Amino acid sequence: MPAFDEFLHRNQSFARGTAQGPDRAALTAMPANRVFVVTCIDPRVEPAAFLGVGLGDAIVLRNPGGRVTDAVISDVALISFMGEFMGAEGAPLEVAVVHHTQCGMGFLANPDFRHAYAQRTGFDNAALAAQAVTDPTATVRADVQRLLDSPLASPRIVVSGHVFDLDTALVSTVAAAAAPHALSARTA
Repeated sequence: MPAFDEFLHRNQSFARGTAQGPDRAALTAMPANRVFVVTCIDPRVEPAAFLGVGLGDAIVLRNPGGRVTDAVISDVALISFMGEFMGAEGAPLEVAVVHHTQCGMGFLANPDFRHAYAQRTGFDNAALAAQAVTDPTATVRADVQRLLDSPLASPRIVVSGHVFDLDTALVSTVAAAAAPHALSARTA
C-alpha cells in the first residue's frame, strides 16, 4: 500500500467536513491572520504543529532551509500584490522567516558533500555554500535583510525573523518585524 494512501484517507474526512477546522466556504485566498510563513521543508518543522497554523490562518511556503531565494521574493511580491488588488485592508502582511536548529542544509557547509552535489547537479559550488544553514540565527537575519532590501518588496508588508529550536520546540524572534528598506527610497 502506498504511504500516501493514509493522507488520502484523511482527505476523505476533511472533504466530508468531519475534520475540525473553519468553514471552508468562508475562506479567501488571503490569510485570515495576514501572515506569510517561509520555513524549511524538514518534516520536523511543520508550522501546523509548532505554530498551530490552521486552515486559512497563514500562507506557508516551505523550501530547503527556509531560505529567502529569488523565487521566494517573487512569491512574496505576487501574494502582497494580490492582496492589494483584492482590496485587503488593515494591517500589512507579515512575512515571518523561520529557520531551525539541526537543519539538513548544514550539509552544504561540508566541502565533500557540496562538491559531490555540485558535480551531480551542475549547480555552482559557491552558490551552494551560500545556502548552508549552520547558524540559523545568522542565516535568518541575512534572509530577512535580503527581503527587506529587495526592490520587489511591497510597502504593504513587514518582515520578521525567527528560529525554531528542535530541542526545546520553542520559537524565538531574532529580527523584529520591519518595513522594507526599499520603501523609504520609493517614497523619497
